[in-house]
Amino acid sequence: MKAVEIAMKTETDAIDFYGKAARKTVHPVGKQMFLSIIDDEKRHLEVLKCIFEGMDIDFPGESPIKKIRTVFEENRGAMLSRVAATADETQALEIAMRMEKESVDFYEKAAAGASGREKTVFERLIKEEEQHYTIFSNTLQFLTDTGNWFMWEEHSAVDGGTQWA
Repeated sequence: MKAVEIAMKTETDAIDFYGKAARKTVHPVGKQMFLSIIDDEKRHLEVLKCIFEGMDIDFPGESPIKKIRTVFEENRGAMLSRVAATADETQALEIAMRMEKESVDFYEKAAAGASGREKTVFERLIKEEEQHYTIFSNTLQFLTDTGNWFMWEEHSAVDGGTQWA
């Protein structure tokens, strides 16, 4: 099986898993995060299908990190309304992080054995999957340790002052 075929199967599995995670996630922001990642994975799948079929490819869309940052900024109040995560939500995030790490590892190997457009696509997929990992990691930290998450994300010192004061 070619690397592109394996990659297509990986993206299809990710879409399926993230869909199930979105259905199980109670918090609307978490649900929206998973749905946003599904859109990215669907876009990845379409690009891989183009490679598989020997077509010219275009890699549309914005960075996953930019999309999620907007989701979090728009929903900050809703996020604070429920800081404790259910076991299903944290487990889904931990599994998602493992899946993204495995995807990065696979795409790094695939890129090493590829050339031309295929290599370029694999390298782009590596960057986007790394961003997905970061999104899931930050979300898990927020849900399991909200106080520390705000301290680091807002760059405040323990006493509430700025770092440079």
